Amino acid sequence: MSQGNAQNTAPQSNMDRKLDGFFKISERGSTVKTEMIAGLTTFLAMVYSVIVVPSMLGAAGFDTGAVFVATCLVAAFGSLLMGLWVNLPMAIGCAISLTAFTAFSLVLGQGVSIPVALGAVFIMGALFTLITVTGIRQWILNNLPTGIAHGTGIGIGLFLLLIAADGTGLIVKNAHAGLPIMLGDITSFSVMMSVLGLAAIFGLEKKRVPGGILLVIVAISIIGLIFDPSVTYNGFFALPSLETADGGSLIGSMDIMGALTPAILPVVIALVMTAVFDATGTIRALAGQANLLDEDGKIINGGKALTADSASSMVAGLVGGAPAAVYIESAAGTAAGGKTGLTATVVGVLFLVMIFLSPVSYLVPVYATAPALMYVGLLMLSNVSKLDFDDSVDALSGLVCAVFIILSANIVTGIMIGFTTLVVGRIFAGEFKKLNVGIVSITIALIVFYVGGWAI
Repeated sequence: MSQGNAQNTAPQSNMDRKLDGFFKISERGSTVKTEMIAGLTTFLAMVYSVIVVPSMLGAAGFDTGAVFVATCLVAAFGSLLMGLWVNLPMAIGCAISLTAFTAFSLVLGQGVSIPVALGAVFIMGALFTLITVTGIRQWILNNLPTGIAHGTGIGIGLFLLLIAADGTGLIVKNAHAGLPIMLGDITSFSVMMSVLGLAAIFGLEKKRVPGGILLVIVAISIIGLIFDPSVTYNGFFALPSLETADGGSLIGSMDIMGALTPAILPVVIALVMTAVFDATGTIRALAGQANLLDEDGKIINGGKALTADSASSMVAGLVGGAPAAVYIESAAGTAAGGKTGLTATVVGVLFLVMIFLSPVSYLVPVYATAPALMYVGLLMLSNVSKLDFDDSVDALSGLVCAVFIILSANIVTGIMIGFTTLVVGRIFAGEFKKLNVGIVSITIALIVFYVGGWAI
């Protein structure tokens, strides 16, 4: 680091010095202010979860008020653990995809009771943690081929673009014959705000305006409050309730023994397999995007990072929430300059505060955070330049991984097809020496997982 940069990142106050020493902020080329802004940016990008998760689980009979508190607690615990223990700028929360599976497949689809479903979530978290602490998950990460590692980053970038575009109505389902998606109403307020917001971020980031992404989110939220009837002020403070409508509580209500039955265990295994490859790929992609890899290309504090998100799922089962994972929206914070655990710590603290500020969550519409997600998605496409096309099998398998993440809307599916094309491609190219037991074993496990019908 140059002397000028060192001066720019040097802490000014006593508190700044303590934070800098604990989180190694200046060492990673950041500042306390930047980390704070990055944390707030990530929080705003993922605060929608406190609305979506209770809504999904509520449809399956969960008490929405209790789930709201549980969602905040899981995000607070996971993000604080990631920040204070792991020192990485990645936030954790209830995974939307696994929430949907828990609500619509497990409870509504199979008729599993809520306590048994929560028991399944807890067991999944315990097995997930066991796989992590025994080194199996790190072994998987170490055997992730370079092309597929970068391809996962590209695919997640495309996935972020699709999520944001779908949320604002820019891209919608095609009800007619042809491709499954089509352009939405380009003149709608949400679409215009999201596109203009994306363009504004381009300009602000080009000029290196501090907190440019956050400024766009706040500005669009204010515009929405003024001009969008669906964005209304419903108060500021609300006391949380841990009780369900029948006077009980989701906290500690899980039925672990009920989840250990032959009918439920396959579901638990499916949750574990999905979480292992989904969350591991996400963590690797985020670390790469934030340049938080060591000289060997491994994630800084990678072992701790993997343990933090797996342990959070155990907490989710305990407090009455859905399985947890690192949020890909964390990329909004790393794009805003977050490089240390202070970013994740800010997210965790804000989710603790959110427990008492539930009405505020409705003041940030989807189209306010969509530009940030689209911008980050575009940045992650730069992983294409990291592919080594001199090794065409590896590079093209990475692109296959990326393309099928977005086409299937599933990170694990893309990884599975990427591994398959890599191994088969190596065989036909006569490049047997470039394969190892780890890559072949992971490929077989993924294929069996899908062929067996256990994939989520």
